Amino acid sequence: FVLIPLLLNILIFGSLIGIGLSYMSDLMAWMLSRIPAWLEFIKWILWPLIGIMVSLITGYLFTTIALIIASPFNALLAEKAEELITGRRVGSLEGVGAALLAVPRGVLREIVKLLYYLPMALFVLLISFIPGIGAVAWLLLGAWMMSIQFVDYPMDNHQLSFAKVKSAVRSRRLSSMGFGGLVALCTGIPLINFFVV
Repeated sequence: FVLIPLLLNILIFGSLIGIGLSYMSDLMAWMLSRIPAWLEFIKWILWPLIGIMVSLITGYLFTTIALIIASPFNALLAEKAEELITGRRVGSLEGVGAALLAVPRGVLREIVKLLYYLPMALFVLLISFIPGIGAVAWLLLGAWMMSIQFVDYPMDNHQLSFAKVKSAVRSRRLSSMGFGGLVALCTGIPLINFFVV
């Protein structure tokens, strides 16, 4: 239940992080070269802010890709976790074979979540150029989306619609944002993000 998603995450994250790091320093240099000479003194503030923002964006992007690919296994993991916590059997997926058969449905569900996420991400991307606001906006959006992402697995195992997932997360905004915020923060930390699921 844990090994297959973990191996998929390591493979995907390792590849994408390697590619991303090769472009990171060029991107940082380009962004900082746009600062006028009279604002040179704020470069030391912008380095960590840009680093945090890029780390959060890439963390969310990589996590999203990994979650789409590993969604059937994550649903199976959620099923077994729920059975351990509640002591009651969940009758949705049973075994790796059933998880593999659920791949098309799981990928479709992930695409629905991605379509829900994209308009909000585009808005946050637009306001990201306002110093200080971008990193906070990405963190809040990441908290919201990670909460929805991980609440969706057990709810989907019970055949509940995505609309009900959003409603459940909205009904407990504070705890959802706290949980999602911790997950979002962990997805932005290299190596820790392998173990988020």
